Amino acid sequence: MKKKVVLAYSGGLDTSVCIPWFMDRGYEVVCFMADVGQGQDVRPAVARGKIAGAKKIVVRDLKDEFVTDYIWPSLKANAWYEGRYCLATSLSRPLIAKELVKVAHEEGATAVAHGCTGKGNDQVRIEMSVQILDPALEIIAPLRIWEMKSRDEEIQYAKKRGIPIDVSKKSPYSTDKNLWGVSIESGILEDPWQAPPADCYIWTKGSEKANPKGESITIDFTNGIPTGLNGRKMEGQALIAALNAKGAIYGIGRTDMVENRFVGIKSREIYEAPAAAILLAAHRDLESITLDRLTTQFKDEIAGRYARMIYEGFWFVDLKQSLDAFINETQKRVTGTVRVELRKGAAVVTGRKSPFSLYEEKLATYTAKDSFDHKLAKGFIDITALPFKGQGQALGRKK
Repeated sequence: MKKKVVLAYSGGLDTSVCIPWFMDRGYEVVCFMADVGQGQDVRPAVARGKIAGAKKIVVRDLKDEFVTDYIWPSLKANAWYEGRYCLATSLSRPLIAKELVKVAHEEGATAVAHGCTGKGNDQVRIEMSVQILDPALEIIAPLRIWEMKSRDEEIQYAKKRGIPIDVSKKSPYSTDKNLWGVSIESGILEDPWQAPPADCYIWTKGSEKANPKGESITIDFTNGIPTGLNGRKMEGQALIAALNAKGAIYGIGRTDMVENRFVGIKSREIYEAPAAAILLAAHRDLESITLDRLTTQFKDEIAGRYARMIYEGFWFVDLKQSLDAFINETQKRVTGTVRVELRKGAAVVTGRKSPFSLYEEKLATYTAKDSFDHKLAKGFIDITALPFKGQGQALGRKK
């Protein structure tokens, strides 16, 4: 009986070549393709996989689950990796790994595989997730162990096997795209001194010509989740798509950064995430009037840790689940409307309101309506300064 492996398959050169490579080693190959909003026609990839020798090709539409169970939790946490990356690619990998394990169980496979190289983050995210979800599954990474050392060798291998591969001149950039954003690397971008060429952008290309006046929009939130745009209720996918389209016109959500990969390499990355930039700004601002000071400060403290856990592949660990429970508790009153001005390269919040707002104008105002007891300030300051007053006296004696 042949061994069976489920391969996370994209239809590109690497994973197409993986199919006959596994067959040469006695495996029956089932390909799994996840649709997380890449916006590509999968039919050419499916046809290529069949020609390459795949026994079966499983295609799953995971967009709704991606939004509900992955994007929205990261939004509620205000998760930005190193303060700048919205984690679009990072968020999709645990979902793909989860479904990879599911397909392996359905197909009776004893192994799963992926087409990641040995120097990227995705191998960590996928393999850690698989090991947590089913430690019994063998994980195979052909690109880390096979004999081929270059793209040209892979092309020759594909030609010998009759696999139709497009070898025409392509973009010099390596890209990954889903509903939440686009990541772009390689080519001239590998020199961190070089400015990103206009042709490297996908969603925001041509945004330099946007109307300088911009436009104003409103976003409705219910328990920390976006539920409407400009007063109209919208489901997650549609709302994200609409904000991506609007934000892209103004070049909102562009990021050029040198980030620290989990495997220890510094990598120059270009990101495009218009909807993410707009929604993260709006959500954080709505929290400013619905969360108390201690909750806000503690949530800010864990936001970076939460983002690192996603980036580094710790989606399914206990701490991540515990943090989700805390974050969900904080979102019970993050309901209301935020007004955002879309301008060239920026999403600027200009208004916020909520039925659960903690803002009290009579305490904040400097007019005659002021109800704050100013006399209380002296006692507050004296008690706050008390331990440091003694410190100052001690230092004064030493002079």
